[in-house]
Amino acid sequence: MPKPLGQFALAKPATPPLASVLLTKPLSHGESTVKRRSLPVAAALAATAALLLTACGSSDDSSKANDEIAGADTGSEQESATPAARPSDTAQHPKVTLPKDVTNVFEGWKTGDATTDAVLADTSRRVDALTYAITQAEPDEPALGFYYKGDALLGAADWVQEFVKAKKSMTGETRYFKPTVDVYADGKATLTYCSFEGKAFVKDRKTGKAEKTPVTDDSYLLYSTRMEKNEKGVWQAAVLNSERGNGTCAP
Repeated sequence: MPKPLGQFALAKPATPPLASVLLTKPLSHGESTVKRRSLPVAAALAATAALLLTACGSSDDSSKANDEIAGADTGSEQESATPAARPSDTAQHPKVTLPKDVTNVFEGWKTGDATTDAVLADTSRRVDALTYAITQAEPDEPALGFYYKGDALLGAADWVQEFVKAKKSMTGETRYFKPTVDVYADGKATLTYCSFEGKAFVKDRKTGKAEKTPVTDDSYLLYSTRMEKNEKGVWQAAVLNSERGNGTCAP
C-alpha cells in the first residue's frame, strides 16, 4: 500500500507498552513513528469530547483471502459491524455510519457476561469511530474523544491526520476476532484481540482507486488495549498497542 516516503498501513499507531497489558514483549507495527499533535489541538479534542459527553446525558449505560484462513471466513452467524447489531447500543453513544464500501466485522464479540460485553461493545464502536474519521478525513471527529483518552486519543487523531496529509482513505472489510477481556479492577480492564486486513485497502481519495496488496502474515495483527470506564459508563481506550504478523493471530 504505497504512500509518499514509505508504506501506508491500515493499523493504528502504537503507544508505549504497559506492564498491565499482559504481553511478553513491546508491540509495534514496524511502521514509521507519527509525530504527536500539539497540546492546543489535544485540548480542543478533549473539550469536544467533554461537550459530547454532556450532550449525551448522564445515564450509564483494517486482496483475496482464502476462506479457510482464520478471521477471513464469511457466514451468516458472524456479527455485523453496524451499530444497530450490538445489543448494548444506546442513545448515549454517538452514531457513525460507515461508507457502503467499508465494513468492520466482529467475530465472537459476545460472551454473555454483562461487563465483558460492555467492554467489547465500546471497543467495536471505537473501531468504527476511527474508521469513520479516516473515511471522512476528520482528525477532530468528536466520536474519537468519546472512545479514546490520553495517549490513545492523540495517537488516533495523529493516524487520521496521516491519511488526510496523504490524501488517502480506506475501503474493504476488516475482521476482528479472538477477543480476550480481563477486568482486573473496578472500571479497569485489559483487552487483546486480532484483526485480519487482507480484504481492507488504502484508496486514493481523489480517484477512489484501491491500492490492493496480497495476503501475508502481516495482514494479521494482535492488538492490546488498556481500557478505563469513565464517569459516563463508557469504556475508553487509554493505551493501544499492536503487532503485525503475531503468531497468535496469523495462521
